[in-house]
Amino acid sequence: MTQVRAFSKYTMEAVKLLGKQIQLSRKQRRWSEAELAERAGIARATLQRIEKGDMACKIGLVFEVATLVGIKLFDADSETLRGRIHETDERIALLPKHIHPRRKPVDDEF
Repeated sequence: MTQVRAFSKYTMEAVKLLGKQIQLSRKQRRWSEAELAERAGIARATLQRIEKGDMACKIGLVFEVATLVGIKLFDADSETLRGRIHETDERIALLPKHIHPRRKPVDDEF
């Protein structure tokens, strides 16, 4: 039996919004589903799932389709993104390589 993954409402709404923005941008460019799917190297059915906000679509495919229709996922160009990746890698390097589970339960009740 496959266990169904539960997502937060915020995450589901954000993915649905991104899908709708992709669809809007595709239509504003007057591209058919088939044209965009071909440009992205995916099946038309996969594009339809992306535009509907299907949570099972691979993030790389969703990002590629968004980029093809001109949606900026981050407020940065490629060079800035590379710089931010480098900065984040440097910060990660300062942290412990392994995080061990806490020995006693954490009481989060306030």
